[in-house]
Amino acid sequence: MTKKLIAAMSNMKEAEAIELAQAMLDDGQEAVTILDCCTQAMEIVGKRFEAGQYFLPELMMAGEMLKQISDIVKPSLKGQTATQKKGKVLIGTVQGDIHDIGKDIVTFLLDVNGFDVRDIGIDVPPEKFVAEIKDFQPKVVGLSGLLTLAYDSMKNTVAAIAEAGLRDEVKIMIGGGQMSEKINTYAGSDAYAKDAMQGVALAKEWIGDN
Repeated sequence: MTKKLIAAMSNMKEAEAIELAQAMLDDGQEAVTILDCCTQAMEIVGKRFEAGQYFLPELMMAGEMLKQISDIVKPSLKGQTATQKKGKVLIGTVQGDIHDIGKDIVTFLLDVNGFDVRDIGIDVPPEKFVAEIKDFQPKVVGLSGLLTLAYDSMKNTVAAIAEAGLRDEVKIMIGGGQMSEKINTYAGSDAYAKDAMQGVALAKEWIGDN
């Protein structure tokens, strides 16, 4: 059933994917197994988007499927997402970029790993990041971007955080299709996460969850 779920999600068969996820849960499948299928499917969707096979509507549908399946499996995670949260993470796609597939996967995985995550959406200007940091007071900030134009937006966002006197309060990670260690240095962020799992690992390291 795992292969069927991955295929249904990656082929945009929303109703089938939701039914399969529920059936797997009812059959006693571990919630983490279902979540792993979701992650694999979203990676396929992301690759198809980058190859020009999928477009914005498919990304939006994939994100909606991810949200619905997440809502189905979260209650069975045996308190992993309940009670005490590990720490706060703020995440958003930087100004000028409207891609959210990678951000959604990272948000999803951080959430199920017990972090208190605030996703502030797409095309987020630097001043919005600053305002949200002041309000939410996270320890980690994630800047997401798929396009090369995100390079300067990330640099500007890090600069705005520094100008607001908040740079020493947070650790900043960047991630997305065109990102690299070189862009990490250019933007002035603390680390580059090459994939969603590394983003979670960085959050754990920075917040002190071993």
